[in-house]
Amino acid sequence: MSKQRKAVALISGGLDSMLAAKTILEQGVHVEGINFFTGFCVEGHTHAIREKDKAKVKRNNSLWVAEQLGIKLHIVDVIEEYKNVLINPKHGYGQHLNPCLDCKIFMVNKAKQWMVENDFDFIITGEVIGQRPMSQRKATMPIVAKQSGADDLLLRPLCAKNLPATLPEREGWVDREKLHDITGRSRKPQMALAKQWEFDDYAQPAGGCCFLTDKSYSAKLVDLWQAHGHKDYELDDVMLLKVGRHIRPNPHFKLIVAREEGEGRFLQGYKKQFISMICTSHSGPLVLIDGELSAEDVYLAARIVARYGQGRDAEQVDIQVTQPDGSERTVQVAPFKIDEIPQEWYI
Repeated sequence: MSKQRKAVALISGGLDSMLAAKTILEQGVHVEGINFFTGFCVEGHTHAIREKDKAKVKRNNSLWVAEQLGIKLHIVDVIEEYKNVLINPKHGYGQHLNPCLDCKIFMVNKAKQWMVENDFDFIITGEVIGQRPMSQRKATMPIVAKQSGADDLLLRPLCAKNLPATLPEREGWVDREKLHDITGRSRKPQMALAKQWEFDDYAQPAGGCCFLTDKSYSAKLVDLWQAHGHKDYELDDVMLLKVGRHIRPNPHFKLIVAREEGEGRFLQGYKKQFISMICTSHSGPLVLIDGELSAEDVYLAARIVARYGQGRDAEQVDIQVTQPDGSERTVQVAPFKIDEIPQEWYI
């Protein structure tokens, strides 16, 4: 009897990686999934936090995909290792702070290491030629394979017929004729495959699941780096950039203003790390202060906080200022009017 081959599939939680893995499963290959946690994935965090997203299904899409496929999924924390990919991308950034090509090389390389350590035979990804402008072009496909070290152990089932045959195809571990020739940005071929295999309720594609492709998020990250004077970051930094309205009236501090009740509850968890402010004479949002405040800064920040509460039209409101050690004081301020806050303060 011939040996059953084993493949590790990069599972992002999207439709493409699900279909790629299913294609190989259908050929009798043993498939297990791997998902790399960088901290920058959109799913789960904001939907779980925001009150307005309460009705949305809270799920980890990569785990959901693994469940649909009936395969084991390995989730690997790469937060620390990923920092160098983001801070020093050899191939540069995309439209925003997305180091897509370096990211793909990094993840395929990590999958190659896992493959060797666990005695698997080859790697599967859901890449499609022409789907992503930076990392999924015909010219960059060989770069990913070579610089990741995977070489021709990297199989892209969805577009394999448009690429040279890989080792799994040449050796007969998989039948090349049962692979696909999908190209371009249209999702119709993938949706047809999903229908054929009776997959529904899958994650809808919208530029990938990475916050680094988002203009607003990237601007906040650049602002954070500039304020800190270096490009290092912690997971808490990554999480807080996803939440609230960010306002920087001075280079040495910014406000993170909860936009609704769910965000306010989330920010409560950081009160022992940051100065916080809240209006006590009227209803209003919880606000965290990232930075050091002078006496003058306290009143400036408090006026901004007052602007976002129900006392915005009052002549004077009470703002409670709480230090990370729990000590409190109350200041009385006149709220800023809506047109008094310069647009350049908003990040």
